[in-house]
Amino acid sequence: MRKPLTLKDHHHEQRIFSVRLVVSVFLVLLLTGVLLARMFWLQIIEHSRYTTLSDNNRVQTRAISPPRGLITDRDGVILADNRPDFSLEVVIEQAGDLEALLAELGKLVELDAGDLERFDKRRTAARRPWEPVPVRGRLTEEEIARLAVNQFRLPGVRISADPIRHYPHGILFSHVLGYVNRINAQDLDAMTLEQQRNYAGTHFYGRTGIERFYEDRLHGEVGYRQVETNARGRILRVLEEQPPVPGKDLRLRLSMRVQKAAYEALGERRGAVVAIDPRDGSVLAFVSRPGFNPNLFVTGISHNDYSAYRNDHDNPLFNRALQGRYPPGSTVKPMLGIAGLDAGVTNWQRSIFDPGYYQLENDPHRYRDWKRWGHGRVDLHLAVVQSCDTYFYDMGFKLGIDRMHRYMNLFSLGLHTGIDLFNESTGIMPSKQWKKAARGRPWFHGDTINTSIGQGFMLATPLQLATATAITANHGKQVIPTLGGERQPVERDTIVLNDESNWQKMTDAMVDVTGARGTARIMAVDAKYRMAAKSGTAQVFSVGQDETYNEDELAERMLDHALMVSYAPADKPAIAVAVLVENGRHGGSTAGPVARQVMDAWLLNEQGELDVPEVFGDSASAPEPTLTDNSGDTP
Repeated sequence: MRKPLTLKDHHHEQRIFSVRLVVSVFLVLLLTGVLLARMFWLQIIEHSRYTTLSDNNRVQTRAISPPRGLITDRDGVILADNRPDFSLEVVIEQAGDLEALLAELGKLVELDAGDLERFDKRRTAARRPWEPVPVRGRLTEEEIARLAVNQFRLPGVRISADPIRHYPHGILFSHVLGYVNRINAQDLDAMTLEQQRNYAGTHFYGRTGIERFYEDRLHGEVGYRQVETNARGRILRVLEEQPPVPGKDLRLRLSMRVQKAAYEALGERRGAVVAIDPRDGSVLAFVSRPGFNPNLFVTGISHNDYSAYRNDHDNPLFNRALQGRYPPGSTVKPMLGIAGLDAGVTNWQRSIFDPGYYQLENDPHRYRDWKRWGHGRVDLHLAVVQSCDTYFYDMGFKLGIDRMHRYMNLFSLGLHTGIDLFNESTGIMPSKQWKKAARGRPWFHGDTINTSIGQGFMLATPLQLATATAITANHGKQVIPTLGGERQPVERDTIVLNDESNWQKMTDAMVDVTGARGTARIMAVDAKYRMAAKSGTAQVFSVGQDETYNEDELAERMLDHALMVSYAPADKPAIAVAVLVENGRHGGSTAGPVARQVMDAWLLNEQGELDVPEVFGDSASAPEPTLTDNSGDTP
């Protein structure tokens, strides 16, 4: 018997449905529980964390760099100021495809290989997240307009208007002011953590000269601004702001008119001029020629411009006044004379006969005088006036290198002067120990004789010669040169002589150097004040015992250097000057007129009458900075 056919089992279907319903409800409840748990975790447990992250995405703290302090001369003339500069910058974190972005930017503004290379170095160097990286500065109005129109398709690109350093007088103050340029990772690594915070958002840093030495004063204190931004980084509103503290202005001791007179007096010749007020150490002029245009370095000098400077045979980037080491020649004879007098190896009455050479006992070598036929009988006064080498050969040999070294150090020769600039050269004031260490050889009598006329191993900077001259003008009172008021620590005592009248007698001899019988008589023609001076001629190369020195047959760069040191007025000195003219041949005729123009610029008023300025700071109040029309002023 066949079983009946069942078409539908309602009981079985009901059971399957019930199971599925229970599973579905369970899954819904489970997923709802997970969702609620996750929401609880995010909204309650992790609330503070995600609120902070959200605020960090929406609210950003941006540093505001402080305006850099102005630099003026002693009369308030602006030497370094700040001018607005529009720069193209990229926030790397927002840029996306950087190569494509740079290619697009290259279609809108001119970007050369140097710009791209500097950008690549800056973006790969250590930097803060979301900190804009400069691509190019000095944008024109047309370039700014093109970028603004295409801003919507340039993610991460922004145009900033920042004040940048500007030097209105260009090369005139290039070596003394120095320049600022882009701050880099090495600069930040050398700073303390607190200093790094103060340089947040700062693009520029003092690199050389006054800008470097007084960086802390000129920089100021960074400010901060909290801003709310959208997803594209665009600022919606400013929430809070702490303004920056501007850098302090710096009033230098330099005088524009003296600096300009010194630069123009050198003409197209290579050389240096340093002028100091011996009354307080104020540096009135600090010139190294040729100079360079510091404005080219501020936002990054191009390869072509830098190569032109670097390959220039005249070396315009070299600071001759601060770092140039030259044989001082006869300019140190007054200081050596003071040493000989105080050590008792000579006096004003002692005289010798000069046949045109000096010869040690049992030595066939003749040390020649510049005057081949000699000066005849000379005492110390005439030896200074006519720059008699033979007299100083004899005196220097009797004095000896040890005492010579000690006395010359008192005049700052062979030592740092203490000026408020970095990287000053000490020159060389040789000694027995120095030669043994530097050359590995003993000291010979001939070395002493050469040193006694400022030749041989002896080297000095123009700054050292100006300082030594100022000390001589002060009758031994120490002078520490300063540009901005500060000085580096040096320890040197006043030079106290056994007979203080020797200072005045040496001044009288230096005054006669500019007289009818002196080697610098040309510089005192029609002068309205008495000046004391000493000319010098330093050999660039040695002449053999039996060779004749013929200037006309020498290449220009093998000619002697011309030097001059002087101070005036002779009775109450208010300026001491050192002049170096490379390959200028004769100190009296080449460097002398330069020194005269510098002293005239300081001592004479606009009517050409003697009017000695006051010591710096004696005036009732400091003058306000003055802007001048500098069109055509920059050489």
